[in-house]
This record gives sequence, C-alpha cells and structure tokens, in this order.
Amino acid sequence: TFSFDDFMKVDIRCGRVIQAESFPEARKPAYKLTIDFGELGLKKSSAQITDLYEVDDLVGKQVVA
Repeated sequence: TFSFDDFMKVDIRCGRVIQAESFPEARKPAYKLTIDFGELGLKKSSAQITDLYEVDDLVGKQVVA
C-alpha cells in the first residue's frame, strides 16, 4: 500500500496501441505492444492478456499506462 500523496506522483497516461504481436519468448503467454503516447512518443510494453483478446483486436485500442 502507498499513500494518496504517493499516488499523485504517478504519471498515468492514455495511449493507442499501434502494433501488437505474439510474444512466444515470454514465460507466460503474452503480447508485445507498441503504444503511441503522443508527445511522449512510442513506448513498448507487454501484456498477459491472451485469454481476453486476439492479437488483431488490439490495434487501435486505447490503454492506460
């Protein structure tokens, strides 16, 4: 747990997934994502959401990170 003051220090942004691909090297099933955060640029991440989404369904989705 952390305090509300610590939470207010966290930088939370909304971005749009512009590329998604399988991540077979991951220990648990996951996707590699390239996310456009506008002025912050493109960032890469991974997500263990293979049970919820198909890789083709992720492009264009908005995410919070």
